[in-house]
Amino acid sequence: MNPRIRVKALAATAAAAALFATTGTAQANTALTMSSWVPPAHYVVKDILVPWTEEVKKVTQGRVSINLLPKAVGSPPQHFELARKGVADVTWGNFTYEPERFKMMWFAELPMMGSNCEATSVALWRTYDKFLASNDAFKGVKMLGVGMLGGGQFNHPSKLIDSLDALKGQKVRMGGPIQKRLLEEMGAIPVAGPATKAYEMLQGGQIDASLHGLESVVNFRLDGVLKNHTIVPNGLYDGTFFIVMNEGKWSKINKADQAAIMKVSGEMLSRRWGQEFDKQTKSAEAKMRADGHKFGEPGKDVMNVIRKVRADMLQELNTEGPKFGVNNHNAVLDFYEQQYKLLSK
Repeated sequence: MNPRIRVKALAATAAAAALFATTGTAQANTALTMSSWVPPAHYVVKDILVPWTEEVKKVTQGRVSINLLPKAVGSPPQHFELARKGVADVTWGNFTYEPERFKMMWFAELPMMGSNCEATSVALWRTYDKFLASNDAFKGVKMLGVGMLGGGQFNHPSKLIDSLDALKGQKVRMGGPIQKRLLEEMGAIPVAGPATKAYEMLQGGQIDASLHGLESVVNFRLDGVLKNHTIVPNGLYDGTFFIVMNEGKWSKINKADQAAIMKVSGEMLSRRWGQEFDKQTKSAEAKMRADGHKFGEPGKDVMNVIRKVRADMLQELNTEGPKFGVNNHNAVLDFYEQQYKLLSK
């Protein structure tokens, strides 16, 4: 071979090797940040998010890692926007904290949507994937998983909510417009506040009671105060949650690794979420019963209001659907309920 041609060939080979090495290194060092607004010891982090990040690293053979930041980079209601803007690469949070932005998710938060959280969470993912993924509200992020509470309930320091009279004039912490409407129509006084602030609000006399799933009562260390739990069959309300990645960061991950990540995300991550919430709810109820807490069901007058609010809001959501990007809200609801029924058998 002509020496000059050979030198050029070697130079080209070296350049290609350097490019490959650089690209390989970049892929190997795709280190993403994750912000969480609950303590690292909380089961959402310890038993859902961290095992998932370990799976992401494994299926991408170490090319993609997700590292939990030492503290949250914003308040709970800011976490969707933090991911969209890239302040943190991955976040999780509650759609309920930005209700008008995510009105297309309200159907899943209405009363009596289901108490099997694995089934509700997977049903929500399938519904999102089929009907909602292209909604403008989700632009700027890659949805990696969704989840639900499995039913929130009345929790009170001193009494069961066995009638409307038991709620009249009571200041009750709540987290969204559906809960607010339920409480108002029952004669209670809704007080907005994140679950993380409930203990301070109770101790400070800002509230008389608080709405939570049973797992939250224990995991937010409220069981020393909230000792009476009124259980609405299939939930007084529910909460919808997201796990998202900044869309720009997602687009920089190669297609093969994106596919690998989604194999352990999407429905699988949503199922993991629901399974853990079911486990935590069962454990929390057992603990509180053993500690002498009282459990009961609401009176007929309370249930009548709950059913009326549910029916009225479903009708309103179907009418308003086109305004928030859902042209046939009834079809979304029907699909979700079919999936829940199938999954909860």
